[in-house]
Amino acid sequence: MLFGYPLNELVPLVLMIVGSGLITGLLAGLLGIGGASVTVPALYELFRFIGVPEEVRMQLCIGTSLAIIVPISIRSFAAHRKRSVVLYDVLKAWAVPVLLGVISGAAIAYYAPAGLFRLVFMIFCYAVGLKYLVGRDLEISDRLPGRPALIGIGYFIGLISSLIGVAGGSLSTLFLTLYGETIHIAIATSSGLGVLISIPGTIGYIIAGWSQHALLPPFSIGYVSLLGLLLFAPASVLAAPYGAKLAHKMSRRNLEMAFGLFLILVATRFLISLL
Repeated sequence: MLFGYPLNELVPLVLMIVGSGLITGLLAGLLGIGGASVTVPALYELFRFIGVPEEVRMQLCIGTSLAIIVPISIRSFAAHRKRSVVLYDVLKAWAVPVLLGVISGAAIAYYAPAGLFRLVFMIFCYAVGLKYLVGRDLEISDRLPGRPALIGIGYFIGLISSLIGVAGGSLSTLFLTLYGETIHIAIATSSGLGVLISIPGTIGYIIAGWSQHALLPPFSIGYVSLLGLLLFAPASVLAAPYGAKLAHKMSRRNLEMAFGLFLILVATRFLISLL
């Protein structure tokens, strides 16, 4: 027995969480994302197994996912910065509005129906995934819009990301490629956005879940599970640089197709959860 759970049941679950952590890190480095599509469902099964009540389970998954993204994004961003051009002007323009969006998302996440956000995200992932699988023929402009538009986009990315526990890479990569940036530059810049989203998002979910302490499992700080964090984060951080290295060895078209397929799989997972 360990923490009151049979070892023959707990060990396979721990191995699943660690394996998912490795996949999450590879996705973070390869695609400039936080890998929440792997993290959240794996955490959901972990929390279901240990008896976390349904009314706080998804919030705990999202908060823990954001906490896991913190070290992954930092490691992924550091790896991409050595290999590619990062649009620091864009990250600077996004810093404040992204923060405000994350704060807004953390404030309303408890009251918003989860099914609505899964539906919106599912539609978005299908649309963007199909766009990348078909090709980069769609381009709004060959240059980025002005600062007011960047501020608005930054707020939107921060808001949506904090509501579903992601690093914002899918949204920001789409935006940057629509305005003429290459997929490699877009992914490298998006990895930096994960740092801007995950840190304040984690703090917001800690605060939001503070009053739910009685419903949360041991080793939780608000809506952040230290157990989930300790299982996922080391494996994810270890794997992130290998994903970044692989990304810069792939052709632009292959990388776009991988990104598109990934989003289609994410959307399908959300569709199944809604049925």
